[in-house]
Amino acid sequence: MPEGREAGATLAPAKINLFLHVTGRRADGYHLLDSIFLYLDLADRLIVETAPPGTLELVLEGPWGKGLERDMEGNLVLKAARALMARVDPPSGVRMTLEKAIPVAAGLGGGSSDAAAALKALVRLWNVDIDAQALLSLALGLGADVPACLDPRPQRIGGIGEELTPLSAAPDWGVVLVNPRVAVPTAGVFAAFREARPEFRARLPERINWQDIDWLRAETSNDLEAPARALAPPIGAVLDSLAASPGCRLARMSGSGATCFGLYDSAATAAAAAQEIRGAHGDWWIFSGGFHPPS
Repeated sequence: MPEGREAGATLAPAKINLFLHVTGRRADGYHLLDSIFLYLDLADRLIVETAPPGTLELVLEGPWGKGLERDMEGNLVLKAARALMARVDPPSGVRMTLEKAIPVAAGLGGGSSDAAAALKALVRLWNVDIDAQALLSLALGLGADVPACLDPRPQRIGGIGEELTPLSAAPDWGVVLVNPRVAVPTAGVFAAFREARPEFRARLPERINWQDIDWLRAETSNDLEAPARALAPPIGAVLDSLAASPGCRLARMSGSGATCFGLYDSAATAAAAAQEIRGAHGDWWIFSGGFHPPS
């Protein structure tokens, strides 16, 4: 394979959890979840190119890249590359450039999406033969959210992240994301959740009316919100600002936080709300847009 051949950019879109219910805990400590992932038109970009055999390099760029440089050994893109290299016989090494647009440790699945993008990009770059089940197994070994991110379309999530049910396209909602620039480690939130000893939820029925915002508000929630708010009180101010913004139909925390989202009837309404929140809180990170892939 010629050195320097590039596979092009692979998008790693952010996700939100429309709801997140904790339904149990396995003997090995992993929590069982019931959730819906929707992916956004906010995405990191991963560029991979061939390099001399044995080479494994990662360059971090973009507004959130610096936040990852302190823990390169723990970076999920590098872990994904190592896992795939151990599973197949790659014909070359690889140089990777990750352009980070998604906030770090923010409940948006950025690291998981990056890892999934790396697996897909390297399979294409090296043209290796690996079946879908083996790829899913590699993904699950990297993190509970990584398997879902291999196919960034609306999905219902069960188990520890390995039970995936495709859903129809999301409605034409507009969405606003707000992060108070506070990183909330997922492990810390789950530890606080365990200490609170809440009762586990029953899994929702197979057929649910998830495209109805009124139903979502009445029947679902994010079970990690209370422990996350205890660790990061600014989450409460973010949720209050979103809920009070014009046209907001639902304000909720995503994942383990600290990013929260608001749903609106249109992208234009979301953009106006984002502008208002930005005017009042210039120090917060704010994004408005829609969903990936578009409906």
